[in-house]
Amino acid sequence: MNGRLEKEIVEVAPSLPGRIVGHVRRDVPLALLDALLVVVAYLVLLVLRLDGDVPSSMWGRFWRFMPGVVLVHLLCNYLFGLYGQMWRYASVQEARRLVLAGGSSLALVLIGTVWLGRPIPLSVAILGAGLTLMACGAVRFQSRLFAFRRRTVDTEGGGIGTRRVLLLGAGDAGAMVLRDILRTPSLGLKPIGFVDDDPRKRGLALHGVPVLGGRDRVPDLVVRYEIDEILLTVPSATSDVVRDVAELCEAAGVSLRVLPSVREIVHGRVTARDLRDLRIEDLLGRQQVHSDLQAVRALFRGKRVLITGAGGSIGSEIARQVAAFEPAALLLLDNDETHLHDVLLDVGADSAVMPVLADIRDRARVVDLVLEHRPHVVFHAAAHKHVPLLETHPQEALFTNVLGTANIADASVAAGVERFVLISTDKAVRPVSVMGGSKRVAEEIVRSLEGRGTAFCAVRFGNVLGSRGSVIPTFLRQIRAGGPVTVTDPGMIRYFMSVEEAVTLVLEAATLSIGGEVFTLEMGEPVGMLDLARKLIHLSGRVPERDVAIVFTGARPGERLREELVDDEEHPAPTGRLGIVVSTPPAPDRPTLHRALADLERFARDGHLTELADGLRSPHLRYEIVGSPS
Repeated sequence: MNGRLEKEIVEVAPSLPGRIVGHVRRDVPLALLDALLVVVAYLVLLVLRLDGDVPSSMWGRFWRFMPGVVLVHLLCNYLFGLYGQMWRYASVQEARRLVLAGGSSLALVLIGTVWLGRPIPLSVAILGAGLTLMACGAVRFQSRLFAFRRRTVDTEGGGIGTRRVLLLGAGDAGAMVLRDILRTPSLGLKPIGFVDDDPRKRGLALHGVPVLGGRDRVPDLVVRYEIDEILLTVPSATSDVVRDVAELCEAAGVSLRVLPSVREIVHGRVTARDLRDLRIEDLLGRQQVHSDLQAVRALFRGKRVLITGAGGSIGSEIARQVAAFEPAALLLLDNDETHLHDVLLDVGADSAVMPVLADIRDRARVVDLVLEHRPHVVFHAAAHKHVPLLETHPQEALFTNVLGTANIADASVAAGVERFVLISTDKAVRPVSVMGGSKRVAEEIVRSLEGRGTAFCAVRFGNVLGSRGSVIPTFLRQIRAGGPVTVTDPGMIRYFMSVEEAVTLVLEAATLSIGGEVFTLEMGEPVGMLDLARKLIHLSGRVPERDVAIVFTGARPGERLREELVDDEEHPAPTGRLGIVVSTPPAPDRPTLHRALADLERFARDGHLTELADGLRSPHLRYEIVGSPS
């Protein structure tokens, strides 16, 4: 006998008495119903067989014989596994057990009938067993009786390269994933059991795969059954649950794959192919913010909306969400035709969607566009964002992040735009990088225009997960290549948010703004980059330093170990919306700001890049140029 199978039998055997007791307690109602069906089936057939005229002597023999018949049927049902199953997910394997139980019952009842001198007619014995079989099947299968789909893999089987998996979650999604695994041998997965925190499911089986216990048993089960991988089959799992499961998997040394969230699942159907590797957004240490959809819909429905940088990570998600609110026109502006084409494919063909291939650095072009279309709402997401690159090319940060913002903001005032939302960054707080400094000056530009008919606000993000060039895809790419994973500094920490959550904040800001605000999201606990790298390596099925090396490269130009979300002088206050805070920094003096911008342009034009970079990133020099806020 296979050593692994012997181990499983020995491990399971001590728990059989307890399991039997639990099964009996849960299955008493079903067993009583089966007993009733047996009596009714044989009784009806006896009456029909004798045309309703049953002699009293036959009645006596019938009622003395029926307890044995009932016992035979219940015993066969038990032996063939018709109790202790989750019948709402039953399929061909359970139907096979039902037929075997019915056939065995028929044989035993016939033997008893002949041996006891035919207490009931043989036709009643034969047809009674058949009618009982159909009645028990109808009770268990109900609407699934005629909806079987052939299974191509025996659950006891396994092949070369098969991975032994444990499924967390014995609900609807778990049943769909299990069914797909069982009928698709090419997946190379062998389901060993389920784990579910619902105590009512423990000891039951789903398609023959047992529910082995609660989540706390994962480490023990991994060792006992030599599990290779954990599959989390709960699309509605909260971040707390996912994080707990991830920690259990990390401790047990097995990889974890998860189903997409409920909102990502199409038509509520899932398969084993929907399982994906764990993403950092699955582990966010707080619940994600949800928009006041009624207020957001009221703001955008029937309005003209302009999005700059529409092909980027944030801009494309804004476009996708705003398109669902039925705007009168959705103008998507980007200077990259490939990215613009991609976002059009994502948003879909619609007469309200209008692509605009243009560069915000072209002031005349921007002014003409905004005056022509006169949007009600502008989301300004166009920007250069990569910190090290902008350290060596500060003129590009000036032309795009600063002067490009001035172009679109001035055009918005001229066109009578109602609301203007600037996408900013946490790096704009006491900036030490050219990128952060350029975004801080952009914030000052829009604040300087307050009171001119347009409600301007800025929204600051931490690191957006999945955006181009962000750390998570970089780590995963390095892990897939076998390493090394590069961490700048063991003390480096960052705040993270998903792109969906970032855009939720943007939409909320648009509805809340009355002008001059800076909105930020309460980001929860920061994440250490070293800890993040180790977790991602573990959850990719590898061991840090053994399978994938981690090397420290030192902080890059413009980076600091910890970013801040709000300046101490800004005095953030709650907005009334969960997780969102607002501050209202003083507006800079506009003439002073204009002179500072002219100085920065002169530095760029004359090639004084060191002076330009210092002017953008140094708080002291920046305020000396721009002037203290009035």
